[in-house]
Amino acid sequence: MTDFSGKKAIVLGGTSGIGLATTEMLRDGGAEVIAGSRSEREIDGVECVQVDVLDRAALSDLFEKNHGFDYLVNAATGGPRAIGPFLEMDLDGFQNSFAKLWGYVNSVRLGVPHMSSRGAAVLFSGYPARKYRPGTLAIGSVGGSVEAFIHLVANEISPVRINGVCPGLIDTPMSPLEGDERRDYYAKGTEGHLIPRAGTAEECASAAIFLLENEFVTGTIIDVDGGAIVA
Repeated sequence: MTDFSGKKAIVLGGTSGIGLATTEMLRDGGAEVIAGSRSEREIDGVECVQVDVLDRAALSDLFEKNHGFDYLVNAATGGPRAIGPFLEMDLDGFQNSFAKLWGYVNSVRLGVPHMSSRGAAVLFSGYPARKYRPGTLAIGSVGGSVEAFIHLVANEISPVRINGVCPGLIDTPMSPLEGDERRDYYAKGTEGHLIPRAGTAEECASAAIFLLENEFVTGTIIDVDGGAIVA
């Protein structure tokens, strides 16, 4: 376990799924962690705050109150995402899928000026950004934009580092499916992957932890996708 003693981290979308796993790993490593989400939550040893990544005033207030913080992790989706065939897709739904990107841009633009000069940020894309999967054109377009943003903005926010994690199909509470339906969905969705199973939130969070603690990495995307992209 990496020692994060003396470090302060803000994890947006930090109370569920990959964000929660990252929150818990940082806490267990000794960091002071603030987990932000739109809903009210409680996590042992963590300060939980209600904040919407699309609310710039609320984000600014959060960052100002924690000036000098070390790590920013944003795993928030920003809202619902459009799924289905592109030519049948509601265009407002497609556009609204980009709330994830706007939330990421808001957090980096407003957060970095309040970070330590040795700070680091981590965002999350998704394997449809680089691997076609039926029904995920909106999600893939957003993910591709996130990855481009990371590559480019790394040049402008240095010495603060920024990197991304590209998850594959991950079994998290974001999916409402249960029982056999849930098992079948993940089995079918990963049957052509080199590692034919769904990933876990902890497997993605461990990549985020690596990107936070390794000070020789910036502008990079790490794929945690079970070989989905190369299959």
